[in-house]
Amino acid sequence: MTTTTAPRKTTSKAAARKAFAGTDPDTLRGYFRDMLFVRRFEERTAQGYTQAKIGGYCHLNLGEEATVVGLAAAMRPTDYLFTNYREHGYAIAKGIEPGRVMAELYGRTTGTSKGWGGSMHMFDTATRLLGGYGIVGGQLPLAVGAALAIDYRGGDDVVVCQMGDGTTNIGAFHESLNIAALWHLPVVFVVINNQTGMGTTVEQSSAEPDLYKRASAYRMRGERVDGTDVLAVRDIATELVEAARREGKPALLEAVSHRLKGHSVVDPAKYRSAEAVSTARESDPVARLQRELIAAGVLDEDTFAAIEAEVREEVDAAVAFADASPHPEPTSLFDYTYATPVAGESRRLPADPLF
Repeated sequence: MTTTTAPRKTTSKAAARKAFAGTDPDTLRGYFRDMLFVRRFEERTAQGYTQAKIGGYCHLNLGEEATVVGLAAAMRPTDYLFTNYREHGYAIAKGIEPGRVMAELYGRTTGTSKGWGGSMHMFDTATRLLGGYGIVGGQLPLAVGAALAIDYRGGDDVVVCQMGDGTTNIGAFHESLNIAALWHLPVVFVVINNQTGMGTTVEQSSAEPDLYKRASAYRMRGERVDGTDVLAVRDIATELVEAARREGKPALLEAVSHRLKGHSVVDPAKYRSAEAVSTARESDPVARLQRELIAAGVLDEDTFAAIEAEVREEVDAAVAFADASPHPEPTSLFDYTYATPVAGESRRLPADPLF
């Protein structure tokens, strides 16, 4: 059975207060701060890329902040998270120090993967963020394997597996959902539907554009949520995660939001119409939550200014940490070629003599 969660409409002070009823004001301000932090961090990431401090591919969470924070709020610290290559915000929300995330983007040894992973391959066993995957859908079978390990050992942790909308059209998506449902594994699949997989709309690439409905093929619960509403994401994600934890019921959650920029930092997104760009800007989750919190009396301009200043200071500190961190030594180039020592392994650098 599949259901949908309608977007929240907040147009007045009374409506705003009603929408936030039952949630502690400090918690609400905390969600806003976390979302703002991801926004400012990603903006500095884009700046670092244009300054050639960050190399390779780089994909940002701009427009996805409510989903990032809402999912994190639904998880225990011991739950596992698998993501695709658009994962900087998720790494921070999972508890990795922002300086280490920025250092990884810079390719420095103090990064989460010692500079080897870069933007697309964040990994941290301490916080149980198990990737960062550059191959579309590469994380799904691994997430199911992690859920199988939890079930086999009798644990009560849950795996959350995030992906983009384009992933729902590849074989690994269907294979993973099938096994998860068949074996009753504790995994929640989360589709970030920003409505444009790279440069193609969901309607043009999917015969069934209501992606949450695909769960029904595997007798799995499917839900759609407004991905720009942090409380809506938190509430439905909590429900699904806890059902997976208690009863071994996997689920599929589709979070609908808008990508505020192109697919990657270097994508000018010329394929998007002016109307689509305007709609995305109007749906900005950070600006929306700020307006609603002010309307509800939870946030005022002075408090916002203080949060903004604090966030910018911490992001500046993360950039400074990355800038000051050392580059990997050329001699470490082959350190992770093999998991264990191999006799006769060549460690010759390009400029070294053959013999």
